[in-house]
Amino acid sequence: MKKQNQEKENVLNDENPLSKIKISRIIYPIAIGLGVVGYLFYREFDPNVFSYISLTKWGVLWLLVSIALMVLRDLGYIIRLLILSEGSLTLRQAFRVIMLWEFTSAITPSVIGGTGVAIIYVNKEGIGIGRSSAIVMATSLLDELYFLIMFPLLLLIIKPSILFGIGGIEGEISFSNELFLFATIGYSLKLLYVLFLSYGLFINPRGLKWLLLMIFRLPILRKWKHGANEAGTEIIKNSKEYRSKPIGFWLKAFGATFISWTSRYWVVNALLLAFFSVSDHYLIFARQLVMWLMMLVSPTPGGSGFSEFIFTRYLSEFILVSPVILGAVAVTMSLMWRLATYYPYLIIGAIIFPKWLNSKFTLKKKKNKIL
Repeated sequence: MKKQNQEKENVLNDENPLSKIKISRIIYPIAIGLGVVGYLFYREFDPNVFSYISLTKWGVLWLLVSIALMVLRDLGYIIRLLILSEGSLTLRQAFRVIMLWEFTSAITPSVIGGTGVAIIYVNKEGIGIGRSSAIVMATSLLDELYFLIMFPLLLLIIKPSILFGIGGIEGEISFSNELFLFATIGYSLKLLYVLFLSYGLFINPRGLKWLLLMIFRLPILRKWKHGANEAGTEIIKNSKEYRSKPIGFWLKAFGATFISWTSRYWVVNALLLAFFSVSDHYLIFARQLVMWLMMLVSPTPGGSGFSEFIFTRYLSEFILVSPVILGAVAVTMSLMWRLATYYPYLIIGAIIFPKWLNSKFTLKKKKNKIL
C-alpha cells in the first residue's frame, strides 16, 4: 500500500497538468480588451474628452480608495483560504494561491474560470489533493452564495425596471430585455451550481466525487486523472469534517467572502467619484452584480472585450458629462476600471507563475529522476 501511494505521488509530481497554460496566453485577453476599447474609441472619440477627466486632490484620494478596495478584496480571499485550510497554509502560500488562481481566471473564459486548476495550486502548497478539492469547492460555494443572497436583497431596495434599464429609461422585465435575459440565465446557472455543490459537500459527497472525475477529464487536467479517484475518496472523508463544523466556522468564511466581493464592486464607485459627482451608489453596485452574471456567458478570456462593452453601455448614465462626449468618457472609464481590477492579475501572474511552475514541477521531476 505504501509503495502504491508513493507511485501515485510520483505521478502527481512528474506529470504537469499546467503545462498547457502559457504566459503567451495573456496576449489574447489584452488584445481582445484593448481591441474593443480601441474600436469604441474610434467610434466615439472626441479630443475634448480629456478636459472632462481631470484629477483634484479629492480625485486622487478616491483613486487611492479604489486601490485599497482591490487590496481588501484580495485580503478577503486570503483570509477565507486561511480559514478553510485551518492553518495548513501560511499567509505567503495563501497569497500565492490567490494570485495564481486570479491569473488563471484572467486567461480563461469566465464560464470556465480557474476553479479546476486551483485544486492543483492548493495541493502543491502541501495539502492533500482530496482536501484541496474540498477547500476549492467550499470557496466556490461561498462565492456563489454571495450572489444568490445579495441579488434578491438588492432587488428589495432597487426597482427591477430601473436595475435593468439603460440611460435612465426603465427596462421591461421580460426575456425580450437582453439584460434581464442574460442576468436570469447567469443567476439560474449559479443557483443550480450551488444546489449541486451543497448536495455534494453536505449530503452526497459521492456525487461530488463524480463531478471531480468529470473536471479532471478536461484536456488541461487529463494528465492528472490518475489521482482524481483517490481525491474523490478523500473528499468524502473531508465532507464529514465539513458537516461537523460549527456555524461560526462558516460565518467567518462567508464574512471573508462578503468583504472580498463587496470591496470588488465598490471599486467602480470609487473610480467614478474620483472624477464625477455620484449619488446612486446602491444602483451602481447592483448593476455590477448584473454585469458579473452576464459575464458568465462571455466566451472570451476573463470576459475581455465583453466587460468593456457592457460597462460603457450599462454604467455610462452615471457619468455626468455632455451627451456629445459621453461615449468617449465611458470608454475611458471602462479602461481605467479594467486597469484597476483585471490587468494587475495578468502582470502578477506572469511574474509568479513561471517561477512557481518550475519549483513545483520541474525541480521535483529532476529530484525524482536522481532518486
